[in-house]
Amino acid sequence: MARNIEVIQKQMLDAVSADQNLAELNSTSKFAIYRLFIFIVSYAHVLLEKLFDTHKKEVEDIIEQKYPHRPSWYRSKALAFQYGFDLITDTDKYDNTGFSEDIIEESKIVKYSAVTKNGGQLLIKIASENEGVLQPLDELQKEAFDFYIDEITDAGVNYIVVNNEPDILLLTLQIFRDPLVLDQYGMRILPDGGGTYPVEDAILEYMKELPFNGELVLFDLETKLKAVEGVRIPNIVNAESQIIDINTGEYKDPEPITVRTIPASGYFTVPDFKGVSYVV
Repeated sequence: MARNIEVIQKQMLDAVSADQNLAELNSTSKFAIYRLFIFIVSYAHVLLEKLFDTHKKEVEDIIEQKYPHRPSWYRSKALAFQYGFDLITDTDKYDNTGFSEDIIEESKIVKYSAVTKNGGQLLIKIASENEGVLQPLDELQKEAFDFYIDEITDAGVNYIVVNNEPDILLLTLQIFRDPLVLDQYGMRILPDGGGTYPVEDAILEYMKELPFNGELVLFDLETKLKAVEGVRIPNIVNAESQIIDINTGEYKDPEPITVRTIPASGYFTVPDFKGVSYVV
């Protein structure tokens, strides 16, 4: 793990102090030439050690993804799916000879994936993206993806591909506002902030920060809202989610979220902010 610059500097200064041949280098001014040289060398060391850390992490990720039978391997393969391309016979790879990088990248329609163990089978959650908004693959894309997964999956491995519409997050919030900053509808009062709703923006920002298949924690959401200017006390009165019934394709009845939850589809959508009220 990379050391910080202070640790490296101290080690070098201690070495200078312990060397009798460098006894004249005893200035305490941080602008002393020898101290400036030590700072430069220390900074270079920090950058180098951070590069080593990054390289180590990249190598570890590659090794992890290369391991067959692990969920991480299936996730990397889900993200590697290329719509409209055929696999090289008896392999899990594509022949991209003659195609530009742009075309190859455009064919990779699975932008998000999470693979977890679910009893005796793998749960492969996937999602595409359109203008920054997560969405499921369409029917033809899903058909091609299913064929691809069937081709590359190890014999005997049971799996389910989850390609659902997003879980719906329903929030009932009571926001105790600062009347000098937010009006009764939650809109910013300042002229340059007119038309903006900071609480709603913070909720959407929290949802974007949530990793795919990440755990939504109500306390974390509340902490995010506390940091919004004009919010004195955020009170989550009620939180519920609706998930897709895989048998009917329709949303089930809302279920309460008490402390935390992981979206069944891998991601959430917030349909509206009708449940947000502002009080003084």
